[in-house]
Amino acid sequence: MPASPALVAPITEWFAQHARDLPWRRPGTSAWAVLVSEVMLQQTPVNRVLPAYRAWLDRWPGPAELAGDEPGEAVRMWGRLGYPRRALRLHECATAITAEHGGEVPDDLAALLALPGVGAYTARAVLAFAHGRRAAVVDINVRRVLARAVAGQGMPGPPSTARDLVEMERLLPEQDAAAARFCAAVMELGALVCTAGQPACGGCPVRELCAWRLAGYPSYAGPLPKPQRFAGTDRQVRGLLLSVVRTATGPVPQTGLEVVWPHAEQRQRALDSLVADGLLDPLPDGRFALPTGRR
Repeated sequence: MPASPALVAPITEWFAQHARDLPWRRPGTSAWAVLVSEVMLQQTPVNRVLPAYRAWLDRWPGPAELAGDEPGEAVRMWGRLGYPRRALRLHECATAITAEHGGEVPDDLAALLALPGVGAYTARAVLAFAHGRRAAVVDINVRRVLARAVAGQGMPGPPSTARDLVEMERLLPEQDAAAARFCAAVMELGALVCTAGQPACGGCPVRELCAWRLAGYPSYAGPLPKPQRFAGTDRQVRGLLLSVVRTATGPVPQTGLEVVWPHAEQRQRALDSLVADGLLDPLPDGRFALPTGRR
């Protein structure tokens, strides 16, 4: 189905005036930098990503530089962004790009999906935002805009990659550059205006067309994702343990890790999971270090 100019044009025009000045959107940004930004932005707000993104690219401006360094250094540089396995996946991705693609981030969807740690969203985001290609890019912000403006629901239902991609595909302009721009515009609209808690409908460029508004803002009665608890979870303990090793000047003995959490069983479970995920290397002398890539 061709895109509806009534929806596409005002959102794209709004984006031209209101888009945030983010470094990964600036002209001349490399595909590698876009890939780094997309991985960092997964489940992490922009304000926390910005300093880490700049520091990462200062140290590793291209995939070859990262591939030539130890994976533990990627974990160290990841800092407190959360979900540190993303750092290892980026290192693996850089290694594959360097070895298999001559150090250039591929511009083919199948090749992007074949990279370690690159899923459906990231592959399409890189294709659109780095290479300016027509690709349906769907995150939670896009899903929320489509649910309200198109489907007339207050919130999106449970995610479905296949369904969500089809819904966005129906709206995409045919031209590569216009489609990529529209994807970025819808995402920004969801982040700044069509927010989850208190949408600023008065400033929405498609408020006169929004199916949710026209229906009288009906309450959403469908299933909602359960909020994720952090305090006291294994994820919190993993972060505390990893922080000790990441900030140490050398390998850390187990006694140095015992002080971060009082419950021995949970602490050991979190430590075992860090080792299993490749985020910590257990040394023969009982100490723990960041991974070197040498087993």
